[in-house]
Amino acid sequence: MDVSKIKLVAFDLDGTITQHKVPLEEKNRAVLDALGKKYKLLMAGAGACQRIFLQMGKYPIDILGSYGMQYAEYNKDTGELDVKYLKSFPCDHESVERRAMIFREKYGYTDFAGDSVQYFDTGGITLAILGTAAQLPEKLAFDPTREKRRRALAYVRELFPDFKVFVGGTSSFDMAPAPYDKYYALDKYCREHGYAHDEVVFVGDDWGEGGNDSPVYESDIAFIKVDNYENFGECVKILL
Repeated sequence: MDVSKIKLVAFDLDGTITQHKVPLEEKNRAVLDALGKKYKLLMAGAGACQRIFLQMGKYPIDILGSYGMQYAEYNKDTGELDVKYLKSFPCDHESVERRAMIFREKYGYTDFAGDSVQYFDTGGITLAILGTAAQLPEKLAFDPTREKRRRALAYVRELFPDFKVFVGGTSSFDMAPAPYDKYYALDKYCREHGYAHDEVVFVGDDWGEGGNDSPVYESDIAFIKVDNYENFGECVKILL
């Protein structure tokens, strides 16, 4: 990465600049402020734009949400987001449920709490291995190293070729309608806003096999790894 060329810095949220689903802390907010004096900043998240915005305490930043199916720009006059587009795709629930059960029967996950699959307005889904009503301690203990889900990842991708499949959360597979993923979203943003790929760096924590940052990590866009959100400032000091 040639830092002298960088104009745009894009970020993942959970695990990168915040704890999962926890508000942005002042320490990392100050790092973003420092970066914002030198670069254009952009969030590129798996969640909805408004959810990301609120978790960040309405931090003044433009947001690519839901793997690029949503995009919103910060309005400095109102202090809120102006939604530029929201895409939604049809989802055949019957087909999804059938394929989810094929997966469950193959791997022995036929007992689950609540629903088998969570559906989102975008057309994205979460295959909740333990069920949508599973308790947090059970989910945390299920697959802390992600080894169980990574062993099944190729098979789940075969079952769901119409989705981009990621190892998500603590006990699930997250899926976005193909071709949407973070690389697709960031590449589209660059083309629409006049950035070359060598002018961009992405900062994320989920670059391993099946991680939702991995499409960017495996691309030609520079990538800064964050091993723990508490080390965010140290990880990006090369940019400051």
